[in-house]
Amino acid sequence: MRIVFMGTPDFAVPPLRSLCQSGHEVALVITQPDRRAGRGRVVSPPPVKVAATDLGLTVEQYETVNCEEFYERLADVAPDLVVVVAFGQILRDEILAVPLRGAINVHASLLPAYRGVAPINWVIVKGETETGVTTMYMATRVDAGEIILTGKTPIGDNETAGELYERLSEMGASLLVETVDLIERGDAPRIAQDPSKRFYARKLKKADGEIEWGKPSREVYDHIRGMTPWPGAYTWYGGKALVVLRARRGDGSGRRGDPGEIVAIDDENGIEVAVGDGTVWLSELKPEGKRSMDAGAFVRGYRPEVGTSPFARPSEE
Repeated sequence: MRIVFMGTPDFAVPPLRSLCQSGHEVALVITQPDRRAGRGRVVSPPPVKVAATDLGLTVEQYETVNCEEFYERLADVAPDLVVVVAFGQILRDEILAVPLRGAINVHASLLPAYRGVAPINWVIVKGETETGVTTMYMATRVDAGEIILTGKTPIGDNETAGELYERLSEMGASLLVETVDLIERGDAPRIAQDPSKRFYARKLKKADGEIEWGKPSREVYDHIRGMTPWPGAYTWYGGKALVVLRARRGDGSGRRGDPGEIVAIDDENGIEVAVGDGTVWLSELKPEGKRSMDAGAFVRGYRPEVGTSPFARPSEE
């Protein structure tokens, strides 16, 4: 089939590559404009642009595709199918109506649960033990179209959002090819979503990363995993942000303290902090403006002490 592929971040790169290897024709790749990125704020192309160029594909960039210029361009290409993977823009009805076989999307959750832009983060934060990828026909409402296929996977006990992101990207690549083949044969199912089971995975803000030490250990731990690598699970130390990159739940050894209090420091395990119903060990940290370091290096450099509660939010006075 003749396909127009729309995607922007690195999550969309494995699906694009798999589609090219499947024998289908990727006639055009659409992505967003180059943006400033990284600590140096250097203008950089989106990962999909880099990958598409390496594959020898025609790439075009649009600030918005909901314009007459893009509508005419898409009509001129006359695709059988539009494939959207983490593109970052909502397509209006006129655009969705152009491809002969419709437009499909690869979404990183088991719809209808975790609709929205941050499903991978929220599925971990909410303590789910299973997630997956869904392919669906696109509709006017976000992530509300008819389901075609789903692929399920357990979430690892120690898996971060960043690690799950990479796995689901590869899963999405395989599921996409299977979906496109079904559509080409005319065998693709159309399964209506049950709206009563939906949960909206809203976009994350930097403030969402702040750790609430008073919550149960399971929730604190899931929050740290779900916010890694972005926006980053953070607390405070010496009035500056301290990002927690790796942690684990305490073993229930009986040590207790007020939420946020350091109850133990161990060279091998890190810093044990009291939470609502137990403890959490902090094993990898990143002080504001510094490189990441293991907890042992942090202890040697910053000298936290057992029995203190140094992680309080700085006063706004």
